[in-house]
Amino acid sequence: MISNNYRLQFITHYSEKYTYIDSARMALEGGCRWIQLRMKDTDTSLVEDTAIVIQKMCKDYGATFIVDDHVLLAKKINADGVHLGKNDMPIAEARKALGNSFIIGGTVNSFEDILNTLQSATPDYFGCGPFRFTATKKNLAPILGCEGYQAIVEKMKNMNINIPLIGIGGIEKSDIPMLLESGLTGIALSSSILKALNPIKEMRDIVEMIYK
Repeated sequence: MISNNYRLQFITHYSEKYTYIDSARMALEGGCRWIQLRMKDTDTSLVEDTAIVIQKMCKDYGATFIVDDHVLLAKKINADGVHLGKNDMPIAEARKALGNSFIIGGTVNSFEDILNTLQSATPDYFGCGPFRFTATKKNLAPILGCEGYQAIVEKMKNMNINIPLIGIGGIEKSDIPMLLESGLTGIALSSSILKALNPIKEMRDIVEMIYK
């Protein structure tokens, strides 16, 4: 089930220099131990081929491997879990298909989203954002910033909701200290790692910040 790895998540991305597989490899080499394979608008067979490669890498590093959106693929290859966006399969339906041994994360953009989700299912963690504008996401929800996270965390505490809340969306290394101070239990990164001059060192520095 879910482990302390969730506090720092890397969501695969690509650039002119790096493939999805490259991005996962560099994150793992930098010490990240939670990889989410996110390949939107991609042929399912290519997603599966990529998933098998990255899953093997995650096993070699002792990392958690999560598949975005593709519930049946996660089950087929026995990934550690699946992450579901607001327009993906409902969490309750995914839990029925996967059982309790798989990690299931859900995307939220507000405290109201959290309450709505919990009416029908309880995910293992929430991915909450965006923190700021990010080009990796289409149809971006309203930007939260630190104050938005603080407000959500406070409301969760008041209602005794103890589910990990992971900040996502345009987060840079310099944002991390204040984001953790806001009460978030972790953060997720993507393109900021690939844009760094040395992606492996960038991830290594962030690992030290998160797990110091």
